[in-house]
Amino acid sequence: MTSDAATVVLARHGRTVWNHERRIQGWAPAPLDETGREQARALGAHLAETYDVTRLVASDLRRTKETARLVNHALDVDVTFSRDWRERDFGVYQGMGYEALFEGYPEFAVGETGIAAAETEPEGGETLLEARDRVLTGWQAVVDSLSPDETVVVVTHGGPLYVLLGYLQDRDLVTALTEHSQDNCAVTEVRVDGGDPTVVREGDVGYREA
Repeated sequence: MTSDAATVVLARHGRTVWNHERRIQGWAPAPLDETGREQARALGAHLAETYDVTRLVASDLRRTKETARLVNHALDVDVTFSRDWRERDFGVYQGMGYEALFEGYPEFAVGETGIAAAETEPEGGETLLEARDRVLTGWQAVVDSLSPDETVVVVTHGGPLYVLLGYLQDRDLVTALTEHSQDNCAVTEVRVDGGDPTVVREGDVGYREA
């Protein structure tokens, strides 16, 4: 990689009560809980210490907005909110527990039905394939806007991170969704050299122990 390669730092939002209760959030306006707020503040301090961040992009849902604003207390950069980085819209199933959803409606369980689950549209929501296309549009917009040697932070959700990492690492969608893991406020670093991305750090929360 050349010395002027840009960096995109991807981070999941802080914890919410629904995360803690293992409930499907989708586009629901779930706020951070106190643990999530502490995670976001720690993430901001880590990013400020580790990177020379120039700007921040975030999903426009409540939990990512809250995370981004807490992070930005330490960064003090321009923030842009984008629908492209939203979690998948799960429609009428938002609020259900993960186990209840996937046991009661196996057509949505990628681990059970494979790619067919990604093509199944929940009532009032969107398919996983539609959500992936939206996230990849957001990713390309960030890449196209990068300046040499710039560092941009993106605050998003677990689902978008899984599908994006699958795309960046040339994994099929089912593998990406079943083998990736991203804790709240985990950090993934992608170096972008001439438009060519390389994942150099994935799902890191070790900074919390420093």
